[in-house]
Amino acid sequence: MSIAEPLPRYAEIRRALEEKILSGEWPPGHRVPSEHDLVAQFGCSRMTVNKAISALAAAGLVVRRRRSGSFVAAPKSQETVLEVHDIKAEITGSGRAYRYVILDRERRRARPEDLARLGAARGPLDVEALTVLHFADERPFVHERRLINLAVVPAAAREAFAASPPGTWLLEQIPWTEAEHIIRAENAGADVAHHLAIARGAACLVVVRRTFQAGATITAVTLTYPGERHQLVARFSPATR
Repeated sequence: MSIAEPLPRYAEIRRALEEKILSGEWPPGHRVPSEHDLVAQFGCSRMTVNKAISALAAAGLVVRRRRSGSFVAAPKSQETVLEVHDIKAEITGSGRAYRYVILDRERRRARPEDLARLGAARGPLDVEALTVLHFADERPFVHERRLINLAVVPAAAREAFAASPPGTWLLEQIPWTEAEHIIRAENAGADVAHHLAIARGAACLVVVRRTFQAGATITAVTLTYPGERHQLVARFSPATR
């Protein structure tokens, strides 16, 4: 009978801390004890503790903040690739408090770049352009840039979006028949970084979506998520022949 070799000391410490996180004893946002305190608790070197914390950070269980320490990471939000999501429902469904702020709104004749985003061959075309910031538990969740085609949804010009954000309102009001997703990685520009409270140049996950009704574009939206807090999930079956 073989005898299992003991775990390296850093792995033992990682396991002990991991159990506190996975059990819920340390909830998201909980400050992990300082390296100094962990050295005293486990009777080991600071290098060993640092290696254990680094392993937890690599696994996405903690977030290290310079000069502030390490904190239990929030679970990443998941979005299935092949669905049109209601951001409000996604956040409230996870048990978090939701709110949104309309940062900018303009009704205008579509510019060439607007036509390109909507996939419209030519104008003239009037659009409602909105920039919205969504929050989950008072933390910026996603930055939204949206164009609404007023030829398809004229009621959007009169809607205040006081009770629901534009995306939720559109899903409730206008049935869509087709959708298109483009998914890419980007580094946050100054404006988006400011609103998402992340560093300029931080990695972001960007979902560009268009929805259609009978061939006409209803809306085009660009959703920018902090990369460390969001992931995409796809589940599919083999194609039948």
